Amino acid sequence: MKISLQRIDDAFNMEAVDEQGHKVSMDSSIENGGKNNGVRPMQMLLMGLGGCSAIDVAMILKKQRQELSDFRIEIDGEREKGKEPSIWENVHIIFHLSGENLDADKAARAVELSMTKYCSVAETLRRAGGKLTWETRVNG
Repeated sequence: MKISLQRIDDAFNMEAVDEQGHKVSMDSSIENGGKNNGVRPMQMLLMGLGGCSAIDVAMILKKQRQELSDFRIEIDGEREKGKEPSIWENVHIIFHLSGENLDADKAARAVELSMTKYCSVAETLRRAGGKLTWETRVNG
């Protein structure tokens, strides 16, 4: 896998492109000298966690013949205080899943399997010392 980055301005705005041409804008905050024109790299890591787990959960539920009508994830992360580098120390994920006949136990199990067995981003954060917690909410 190859990723290329190109600086866009005279500060910290970068455009990242993968091998298939998908683009993502990254930047720093105004307080840190950036122009706030993109996602912060550490935020992108949490976005990757959500995306990775969402794919797992959707695939597991599809194999179980569970139909999703809506799927949303909220992620709340807390970084280490007073350290450089400051990595993710605590991350809490809330999975909101909806479906007319969606089984709550199967949904919770799919989330658990993703977070403990299949999601590579979750395992990367865990190996770095991050504490990951989650909850599953089905149909409201």
